[in-house]
Amino acid sequence: MAITIYDVARDANVSMATVSRVVNGNQNVKPSTRRKVLESIERLGYRPNAVARGLASKKTTTVGVIIPDISTSFYGEVSRGIADIATMYEYNIILSNSDERSERELELLVDHLGKQVDGVIFMSDSVSAEVRQEMSRSPVPIVLAGTIDTEEQFPTVNIDYEQAAYESVVKLIDNGHKEIAFVTGPLSRDINRVHKKAGYERALKEAGIELKEEYVFEVDGTYDDSYERWQEIEKLEQQPTAFFASNSTLAVGILNGIRDAGYSVPEDYEIICYEHSNLTRIVRPQLTSVVVPLYDIGAVSMRLLTKLMDKEEVENLQINLPYHFVDRDSLK
Repeated sequence: MAITIYDVARDANVSMATVSRVVNGNQNVKPSTRRKVLESIERLGYRPNAVARGLASKKTTTVGVIIPDISTSFYGEVSRGIADIATMYEYNIILSNSDERSERELELLVDHLGKQVDGVIFMSDSVSAEVRQEMSRSPVPIVLAGTIDTEEQFPTVNIDYEQAAYESVVKLIDNGHKEIAFVTGPLSRDINRVHKKAGYERALKEAGIELKEEYVFEVDGTYDDSYERWQEIEKLEQQPTAFFASNSTLAVGILNGIRDAGYSVPEDYEIICYEHSNLTRIVRPQLTSVVVPLYDIGAVSMRLLTKLMDKEEVENLQINLPYHFVDRDSLK
């Protein structure tokens, strides 16, 4: 039979209330009594019932984390930052994969709130109207990690994606390029359309370079689609000489398409991309990239959530972390 709080109280010769105070970290227990209770817990192998503790304290010490795709390096690294800080503050995590579908995001959000989590960290390329409405009704805090909130309604942790995109394209312009293509995931996603594409367009406009819509290549976000898109690019009468890719997967697709067609990077084409995932270092030539602090986005999001769950005062709910560039071999 499972060891209960009653068994611990009887073994330590204290009340069940005393055992409960020790288990829940209440400091109003004499050190000698605390020691005696902890020794009994260890000897008997008692494991506190998290559900019962949650009912008593009105806290479950559990956080829901909703991510689009755990298999991608972007969200995997953000999740690692979340998990490390959650462990530090003694929170458990329920991790759910939305498959980048807004209807699934809504289902998971409702499911997590039904499990009475103490807070939620939400990740997506966009916040749908239905998800936003459900978040607005949430009885617990919600933090958006690496996710754009165009209405600035919820706490967020990001970088300045638009400025980073702008600076990426400026690097290509400074290298003498005027025919610069933008390879992006779905433009229905706010982060791609409102921020990355806007930065691309601003850099071209400031340099007096004509924006050519045929140089904006919208793909489904996969390596295969990006790789195959090269065949379309190669057939253009006026080919681009440089590429800005919205993430490293798309950049590698273009890179391999170029190389398999018998061209060289950076001699024939130059490439710069977002994210600085392991892919940027694995491929040859290695890719110049914007270093998005993925782990820090996760860690800061979780720390912000702990403050909100503890009802601490927070001065800034819209946090932009610093980013930088790593120059590698895909630029001359």
